[in-house]
Amino acid sequence: MVIMNIEELLKKNGKTKYWICQKMNITSRNINRIIRGETTSISFKYIEDFCKYLNCTPGDLIKIKEN
Repeated sequence: MVIMNIEELLKKNGKTKYWICQKMNITSRNINRIIRGETTSISFKYIEDFCKYLNCTPGDLIKIKEN
């Protein structure tokens, strides 16, 4: 299962979900859906923005979790 490591990266950077929502112009509902893995796809634009604002690489952001 592919998971987005957003909450851990936010904590590492001392930022909140509200902060990333404001920076990326994304709703809290959508960010929570991404975090919980309830989305079936994510655009490269979002991946790029997450990496830019969370000071990480796509490899830091996207993790594979064994079922």
